[in-house]
Amino acid sequence: MKLCLWSCFVFWLQASIAFADPPSLTMEPSPGNPRNSEGSFITLKSGRISFYYTQFYGGLEDYAPARIAVIHSDDQGRTWGQPEVFVEKGTAANVMSVSLLRLASGRIAMFYLIKQNALDCGPFMRLSTDEGRTWSAPKRVIDAPGYFVLNNDRVIQTRTGRMIVPVAFNRLKRRELDETPGTKAFNDSRGIAMWFYSDDEGLTWKEATTWWAMPLPSQRGLQEPGVVELADGSLFSWVRTDQGTQFEFRSSDGGINWTPPQAGKLESPLSPASIKRLPGSDSLLAIYNDHSGRFKFDAGRRAPLVAAVSDDGGKSWPRRKVIEADLAGWYCYTAVHFTNDAVLLAYTAGDDKVGRLARLRIRRIELPWLP
Repeated sequence: MKLCLWSCFVFWLQASIAFADPPSLTMEPSPGNPRNSEGSFITLKSGRISFYYTQFYGGLEDYAPARIAVIHSDDQGRTWGQPEVFVEKGTAANVMSVSLLRLASGRIAMFYLIKQNALDCGPFMRLSTDEGRTWSAPKRVIDAPGYFVLNNDRVIQTRTGRMIVPVAFNRLKRRELDETPGTKAFNDSRGIAMWFYSDDEGLTWKEATTWWAMPLPSQRGLQEPGVVELADGSLFSWVRTDQGTQFEFRSSDGGINWTPPQAGKLESPLSPASIKRLPGSDSLLAIYNDHSGRFKFDAGRRAPLVAAVSDDGGKSWPRRKVIEADLAGWYCYTAVHFTNDAVLLAYTAGDDKVGRLARLRIRRIELPWLP
């Protein structure tokens, strides 16, 4: 009996930490391309899958020169072609952080940040009516000035046709100890969660009635929000925090009003989570850095990378598996995209040697592997 119990325990342990298939692509940094990072997938009507991502060429920092590049796969994400430059930064500091979305009309919407400088950043939208061969000119989503962060792979369209763009706003400050005229302003690191919505596929945008700041003492506030539509039509939103867990909000009126932020069940470091509905299911799939203690972790590091499933709209996440277990790694900014029989994950997979955000990895996971 003891041997049976031990065997069952070992089987459970192995199943809970079983690794997915090897990566289908790992993009290493190089001297002329020191960082490849966050992006988003789209499946074209031809069956081709395109992945648009940020290609830095002037440094590793978030303000370094960067453009948007694209790679394609014609075998459902198993192999990928060579990168092609999609859009250069122009006069901006950089362009980065792509979200792609197939609209109900059949058009493809693309969103990305245009970062003019440390005080001026916001999401822009482009449309394609010919499966990505040509695109409309970039159009600003948020008319207000300021620093608005839209993470990659974040924009959704609900069953009613409403598009939701979740952003974090960082207000401007002046250096408190130097009131000299002309003193350079800087951003408050404490993010404020906001949502913008459109009922005409991006022709016009409105700001949600409610926005929220962190209700607790915090150095980072509410950062890098995401949103997903639940099976009952309500909306579930989340943000990264420095409180040891993702914080959550809910909306029952299509994203116009949101409940106050509260600590959720995804215990993690200051790192973004990615959440999407499993196809043909009411369940949610989350990809995040699990620091609950179920798996080994080092405080403050963005590892391990874990897949978790919720069957109750994000109230609990009982089923979990490790995707990346190396605690020397740095895994975050995941794009999640479903094919007929698999899920594609693209995420930064750097480390302290090459740069924490320098390496990009794409992994194809068969759906039965998921927890």
